[in-house]
Amino acid sequence: MEDPDLAVALRYDAGEDDAPRVSAKGRGAIAAQIVAVARAHGVAVRRDRGLAQLLATLEIDSPIPVAAFAAVAAILAHLYRVDRQLAAHHGRAAER
Repeated sequence: MEDPDLAVALRYDAGEDDAPRVSAKGRGAIAAQIVAVARAHGVAVRRDRGLAQLLATLEIDSPIPVAAFAAVAAILAHLYRVDRQLAAHHGRAAER
């Protein structure tokens, strides 16, 4: 995703949120900055144009719609698995 034309960032705190929420969104240079900041902080980036288009219609801090739950849940499950594998590989307990 070298030059994204659309990016949406999500946040999810299991102790605070009922569902993942949109934390940032943008097109063009803003999309590129969202992706760059995510990568700089070690956040995995996934390209899914249809999901991004759906999520981009939401206001910042809005929970994701039910229609997006399955797709977002699959992404989060994958990211949590990868995080645990990396933690085990580096000899530290997973933080999630």
